[in-house]
Amino acid sequence: MTRRANLAVVGATGAVGEVLLGLLSLRQDVWGEVRLIASPRSAGRTPVVRGEPVEVVPLAEEAFEGIDVAVFAVPAEVSAQWAPIAAAKGVVVVDDSAAFRTAEDVPLVVPEVNAAALRLRARGIVASPASTTLAMIAAVGALHAEYGLAQLVVASYQAASGEGRIGEAALREQTALVAGTEVGRQTGDLRAVIAEHGPFAGPLALNAVPWTGFLMDGGWSSEEVGIRDEARKVLGLPALKVSATCVRIPVVRTHALAVHAVFEREVTQEHAQQILRDAPGVVLYDDPAAGEFPTPNDVVGTDPVWVGRVRRALDEPAALDLFLCGDNLRKGAALNLLQIAELVAGELTLEQEGDAL
Repeated sequence: MTRRANLAVVGATGAVGEVLLGLLSLRQDVWGEVRLIASPRSAGRTPVVRGEPVEVVPLAEEAFEGIDVAVFAVPAEVSAQWAPIAAAKGVVVVDDSAAFRTAEDVPLVVPEVNAAALRLRARGIVASPASTTLAMIAAVGALHAEYGLAQLVVASYQAASGEGRIGEAALREQTALVAGTEVGRQTGDLRAVIAEHGPFAGPLALNAVPWTGFLMDGGWSSEEVGIRDEARKVLGLPALKVSATCVRIPVVRTHALAVHAVFEREVTQEHAQQILRDAPGVVLYDDPAAGEFPTPNDVVGTDPVWVGRVRRALDEPAALDLFLCGDNLRKGAALNLLQIAELVAGELTLEQEGDAL
């Protein structure tokens, strides 16, 4: 009899972990034990998983005993320390942080686009892209498979929860401070009311802040460079030209992106819409005459990436412009992690069956 794989969720009490536990209760159950792991301060909590309370255990080496697959929804410094420890014990680690995304010997996987890369996990670690990349890559990948992608120009409009629970809390606090006031009419008046910016580079309520991540060479932010590096790796296009500008906007949850994609051959609006309509993990919602196009609030809490405003570029017959929205905590994090983990569990089951023969 084939044993079902045991799963560990590291970071089970965080924002992404909470969504992941909910998804475990909604999706087909392929797991044996589901073990919840978090920092010592969260140990002892009993969130409900698959209809049953499960006690959270502290992050320690022994917490990975008997585990087959572990999803890590923790900061990069925690993953950098603990993912190799888990992998050394024979656990396949699926990591949501930036710790391993650009490592040559770690596959960066989006199941709808490059599931075959899972077989390259020499270190026992698989990385998942950042939420901004995940909000566009399934749609862009489907178009690339048909037309051949040559260049991307991206502007992202990222939700406050991209900074985790602290980001959402900061936005709600700032919004409460400006509610019922006249701020927003005078230069810099937001800064007078919102003295503490929280995790953001400036006041976010009633505002847009053109900065996410940390500073890199040439004035680029780490998230802007990350979109370039991750798109190249997932699509298998190491020389792809990518330019990104990342902006934080006062939305609680769900990232949006405006994408200008240049291809190797001429495109048509109708054919591109059909490709997106048929693409896995993508919903085409594109009828501007009827007021139908995705917005973050329409998309929050849903699994797919939503695409609208699909149109051929006015001056480039081989280019498309489109607008995309994806829930940064679902497909942008928890769902992609779980999809990868489920594929790994399927491989492990096949390996067990093969050994039994």
